[in-house]
Amino acid sequence: MDNYIALIGLEMHCEISETNTKVFSSAENSYKEDANTNVRPVDMGFPGTLPVVNKEAVRLALMASMILKCTQPEYLYFERKNYYYPDLPKGFQITQETKPAPIGSYGSLTFECHGEEKTVRINNLHLEEDAASSDHSPEGTRINYNRAGVPLLELVTEPDLHSADEAVAFLETMRSIYQYAGISEADSKKGQIRCDVNVSLMEKGKDMKDPKNWGTKIEIKNVNSFGGVRDAINYEIERQLELIEDGKYDEMEQQTRRWDEETGTTKFMRSKVDAIDYKYFVEPNIPKIKLSKAWLDEIKAQIPRLANERKEAYINDYGISEYDATILVKEKAYADFYEETISLGADPKAASNWITTNLLGSLNKLELTMDDITLTPDMLAELIDLISSGKISSKQAKDVFADVLTSGKTPKEVVKEKGMEQMSDAGEIVKIANEVLDENPDVIEQYKKGRTNVVDYLTGQIMKKTKGTANPGLARQTMAEEIEKR
Repeated sequence: MDNYIALIGLEMHCEISETNTKVFSSAENSYKEDANTNVRPVDMGFPGTLPVVNKEAVRLALMASMILKCTQPEYLYFERKNYYYPDLPKGFQITQETKPAPIGSYGSLTFECHGEEKTVRINNLHLEEDAASSDHSPEGTRINYNRAGVPLLELVTEPDLHSADEAVAFLETMRSIYQYAGISEADSKKGQIRCDVNVSLMEKGKDMKDPKNWGTKIEIKNVNSFGGVRDAINYEIERQLELIEDGKYDEMEQQTRRWDEETGTTKFMRSKVDAIDYKYFVEPNIPKIKLSKAWLDEIKAQIPRLANERKEAYINDYGISEYDATILVKEKAYADFYEETISLGADPKAASNWITTNLLGSLNKLELTMDDITLTPDMLAELIDLISSGKISSKQAKDVFADVLTSGKTPKEVVKEKGMEQMSDAGEIVKIANEVLDENPDVIEQYKKGRTNVVDYLTGQIMKKTKGTANPGLARQTMAEEIEKR
């Protein structure tokens, strides 16, 4: 890559999961394992059925458009994209093309990659219906129509990305936006995110803004994971570099390929000259929709705090390190858990430490998610309070945390069951300290000869006598004071 630069554009498809029904039908919009249970006649393309636009899906799509600094149209149109495939029972998909303008045009997104800020131009964002899903097996292909008609946002970027890492960082930022804005769960395991990738190479030093300098664009269809996007881009860059070395790059025709996860390669599907003519035309059963300024202003005011805004607040308002703040906002579930914990009075830094270190470390070790645990923000706030009030030590707290994580018991219940509450009665600790001193006269002599570190040993004897329940700080302070009296 010394003499070439990669030009990478993405077409990111994300299902809008936060609506009750599908985009043009009354079928439930939810992920279900049981096939063909979220279906209505309009999803199946039965004769006589008519689409009805889901206003909430439009609202969420417009919110995404605003977040991406896109221009919203005065009138919203839908169009028919005509093609036949078993997963498209109507024989066409209701979608949007660039003319008339889609739900968002010509925006941008700034994101971080390896500590550097990058900006990608957004060509357009459009709202459409998803197709059904196909399950291929040796016995044949089965169609699951649960996904047919689910509202889908397609985001198209300009070729402003130059590496696989940048592409993945962009996608992760977009997933975060969809989650934080309440637009979608954006869960690739549920098939809610899919991506097409466009890759070409250009000689370094040439004007990147002039398309004439771009190499032959190769489109890679339907990559279903961010890891797949990374691998597909890296493979395709290497494949094209080999063609350049062999003197065959200029002969390569524009084409569509698919990503084969089993072989880790891209495979030829069709040349662009064979591309389907979709014969777009305006959907006759959906009239144009006037987007009033009042409604657009209302939607803009509803945009919640996104990850980058929360991160800045954690650093500036709570004194959290940038590293920990980045971890806290990586997933919306983490940030929500953190904010609820501190809203209950927990120290912000203590809450951050427990979440970033103990909670996320345990989830990783046990291969669990936030949905799998019974620990709540109330419980974590209670645990932090037990430590700060001196009722349990930090070491004991780790044992309590491990029990609370999945047992459903509160920290106070665990402390009581295990008899772990710290002894903070100064008078009782003085009494035990003197018992220890009476039993160790030789250690007192060592102290008087200058070996002051024996205080740690004697403090350990207090902890032993109290079975670890004495407040460690108070025990050491008391021992230091009592030994001076001897």
